[in-house]
Amino acid sequence: MIFKNLRSIREDRDIRQKDLAAYLNVSQNTYSQYETGIIALTAEVLIKLSHYYDVSIDYLLDQTDNPQRQKK
Repeated sequence: MIFKNLRSIREDRDIRQKDLAAYLNVSQNTYSQYETGIIALTAEVLIKLSHYYDVSIDYLLDQTDNPQRQKK
């Protein structure tokens, strides 16, 4: 499954896959495979990306068009 929002948000903010891969401590190829759905996103990666972008995990997984995270 290709995650359109995951790729779109990265491109909209002019962030390179290489930079996100370094943030997540994975290779650029691994990050690319996250975006294309070849490798499943782990809970740890989803949480890190959610915090990095300040968006909901549901948004990253294309489950909603609303990027807003619920605040506690």
